[in-house]
Amino acid sequence: MEKIRTWNNTCPERLAFCFYKEIKNSYQQYLIMITVLQIGLGPLGQQISKYITDKKGVKTVAAVDLNPAWKGRDLADLVDSKPSGVMIEATVDQALQHLSGKPDVAIITTVSSIQKLESQIEEVARHGIPMVSTCEELSYPWEESPETSKNIDALCRKYKVACLGTGVNPGFLMDYLPSVLSSVCKEVESITVERFQDAAPRRIPFQQKIGAGLDLEAFKAKEQTGTLRHVGLKESVYFLAGSLGWKLEKVTEELHPVMAEESISIPSMEIKKGDARGVEQISCGYLNGDCKIRMHFKAAVGEARSFDRITVKGVPSFTSEIDNGVNGDIATCAITINSIKSVLNAAPGLQTMSTVPVPGYIN
Repeated sequence: MEKIRTWNNTCPERLAFCFYKEIKNSYQQYLIMITVLQIGLGPLGQQISKYITDKKGVKTVAAVDLNPAWKGRDLADLVDSKPSGVMIEATVDQALQHLSGKPDVAIITTVSSIQKLESQIEEVARHGIPMVSTCEELSYPWEESPETSKNIDALCRKYKVACLGTGVNPGFLMDYLPSVLSSVCKEVESITVERFQDAAPRRIPFQQKIGAGLDLEAFKAKEQTGTLRHVGLKESVYFLAGSLGWKLEKVTEELHPVMAEESISIPSMEIKKGDARGVEQISCGYLNGDCKIRMHFKAAVGEARSFDRITVKGVPSFTSEIDNGVNGDIATCAITINSIKSVLNAAPGLQTMSTVPVPGYIN
């Protein structure tokens, strides 16, 4: 401090320059030192791992997956990269034994169910590691899963870490983005969000999740189990309503198969004429008896046109459309990584995209 006082008295310009250099160097070191624990190495986790290897400011230092065939293998074996020295383990405790210190953040790409995710969050939180997860139900869970949400929030506050659920959808296109667009309105009467996409280029688990290739009977049977659907549509409705300050009376959701009018062949499957090529879901949020928020999601193999469209009715009224739509797999991996700095700067507890600092591209 004495040196700083002397500089301040004798050369303010020198002090300012040195202070700037110190901040710049610290910031660069901080970026270089963002270390990641990856949990879940399915197609999404592997793609995230590949993206991280291309980043200068982020590095995977530990990896966890339950597949017994992968235990003890180098993570590089799964992502076709140079040997990394990161050995895949079955538990977080085992993965962290290889490190001299704990990672800065965890990325969890395992399940869509928040109930199934709760124990995984606790396993990470007790090590004092903040986390980002692609669990769809975690994106805005307060209405659909209130008790589990409270439990997770309490866990994170106890261990002083932040936890965020995000992705392209839910997490951005059908909730966060329309929320941001509504900020230019003097009044908002209603919002309609549409996401139509050709599922042919998507990862196989996504194609399976929307029922592509199933006959009608199998589609209906799987629908009854709750495993055949786009997860997170209601969460998107509640997220958007919350950002608008609307307390919805009810939220409805309907689901229909999209049937193939002719046979379709793609590398991952053969779809016969009359079988399902995907799913169509519509969710509505009601206020004073009127549907104020309408979410229309359609994902099917061979869909003629992909687009993301947001229509705001209000003052002013406008429509914003992304032609060809946003590739869900690429965008989910990207936003998960790019949300790391938001989580690192967030308060302890269960967060949403509306309660963390705005994410941005990380090189």
